[in-house]
Amino acid sequence: MALRMVFMGTPDFAVPALKVLHEQKHELALVVTQPDRPRGRGRRLAASPVKQAALALRLEVAQPPKIRDLWFVERLRALAPDVIIVAAFGQILSEEILKIPPYGCINLHASLLPKYRGAAPIHWSVLNGEKETGNTIMLMDKGMDTGAILMSSRIAIGDDETTGQVHDRLAVSGARLLAAALEKLEKRELTPAAQDDRLANYAPKLTGDLEIIDWRASGASVFNKIRGLYPWPVAYTTTEHGRLKIHAARLYKKDAGRLPPGRFAGLTGDGFLIAAADGALEILKVQPESKKVMSALDFIKGYGGKGEGLCFGRQSDV
Repeated sequence: MALRMVFMGTPDFAVPALKVLHEQKHELALVVTQPDRPRGRGRRLAASPVKQAALALRLEVAQPPKIRDLWFVERLRALAPDVIIVAAFGQILSEEILKIPPYGCINLHASLLPKYRGAAPIHWSVLNGEKETGNTIMLMDKGMDTGAILMSSRIAIGDDETTGQVHDRLAVSGARLLAAALEKLEKRELTPAAQDDRLANYAPKLTGDLEIIDWRASGASVFNKIRGLYPWPVAYTTTEHGRLKIHAARLYKKDAGRLPPGRFAGLTGDGFLIAAADGALEILKVQPESKKVMSALDFIKGYGGKGEGLCFGRQSDV
């Protein structure tokens, strides 16, 4: 039996899931996504990645500003979906919506629940130096990512992987997991398992303060911040000329001497070193304020190619 579905999603992460569902025998009655938003330097209105993908697949799209509004709840009810699929949609479903489909509302969440409930699970997994993460298919309830688990899958996080790289792998593996879960759901072969709330933690939205590098932290912690915030929003430090975003770095495993945190600690063949509380970071690619991304060596050329005496971060931090 083919299932009649409504799909709700917004960013790039949800696009592979939408495409996999479209390739299956099931019927996609409607795709729901966030309204167009201003993006880029020109701040022009732009469609979400899910809307662009849905239109390319010739699927009907709806963009309610508030999904809880009664008129839209009635529209969903009139569609009579067997199941509603949610993947990084960006709005919280009301209890009225959760009760509409007989098979329930199914969420694809990019973490191994109950760890990293909330808005930014991939970022926080990398920021915290986790060695593995995964996807969870969850039967939604009124709580924030608290519903019963239907299926999950794991992936390892590489020591040097960025959030962007982990995101892309999870998007693909999550789409496959969702397809497998729907097959079992249709046959009534899934047994929901309650989450153990004692093991739960949260992955809140990213704040501006989080982007600032504190060189008094350990080298491993600074490195996790740089890769955890790449490619968005990108961690930064400061120089006498303003912000310096750090796009690529790696832990320096040799002895860089004992310099105060935040001090220039020498050149390497690929970049330059900045001292942390223990060890140093080898900086490879940077973006000075109001300039394009450049190699770390090109940045140092602006200081005569040497960099001795340079200090990064607020004076109070070093």
